[in-house]
Amino acid sequence: MLYLISPAKSLDFETPVGDVPHTLPQFVAQSAKLVGVLKKKSPQQIAKLMNLSDALSGLNVARYQAWKPEFTEANARQAVLAFDGDVYGGLDARTLKAAQLEWAQQHLCILSGLYGVLRPLDRMQPYRLEMGTTLTVGKARNLYQFWGAQIADYLNERLAADHTPVVVNLASQEYFKSVDRKALKARVIECVFEEYKAGQYKVISFFAKRARGLMARYAITHKVTTPRKLEGFDLEGYAFDAQASQPDRYVFRRRSPTT
Repeated sequence: MLYLISPAKSLDFETPVGDVPHTLPQFVAQSAKLVGVLKKKSPQQIAKLMNLSDALSGLNVARYQAWKPEFTEANARQAVLAFDGDVYGGLDARTLKAAQLEWAQQHLCILSGLYGVLRPLDRMQPYRLEMGTTLTVGKARNLYQFWGAQIADYLNERLAADHTPVVVNLASQEYFKSVDRKALKARVIECVFEEYKAGQYKVISFFAKRARGLMARYAITHKVTTPRKLEGFDLEGYAFDAQASQPDRYVFRRRSPTT
């Protein structure tokens, strides 16, 4: 069983990593091709393409220029420690033990506009390239066309040994769209996290993002490899709601935030 999460816009390349093992990303050739296209664009073009401020555009132009197909301790760090945002606050990878990080390496996949799919310990260089970006690369008019079935094929390879392959989607729809469902040979389970507000349950973006990270953490710390065991998720006040759920849509609710 594999868990999918989105990357984050915010990055942390400052906090010391410590003695954590690393691996290398799987789609370096594809990443290099994308960076090759991005390197040719001016700060103004990047700003328009990604709807960025002048400052952020300049920062990312510099990142593309500095990007190399070699990933070292000096220019890269492990993806799960580099991304910083609501999802990664819930995941809190820095507090995971070595054995837990190794389990995550086998079961957690981070979808990425630039890197396709990253394992938690894959080194990555800083970047900004959201999956929904309409970047033309050769005949591909956007990143969904560029990645095509490559991400689904990769997930199929990872799941090949499973008798009943399952993907638990904890990523946003923008990122999950990069997984070609026709090519994917696995059952997909969506997890929905709802808060009680004004007399009804609803999804609130900030809490939902953090909850996706919490679910990933729960799966890692409890070594959850079957859908049924997902129902035990209870971090920060959430509980599985069987009546609101469907076979492939698990709903977790709470009355009030506990953080």
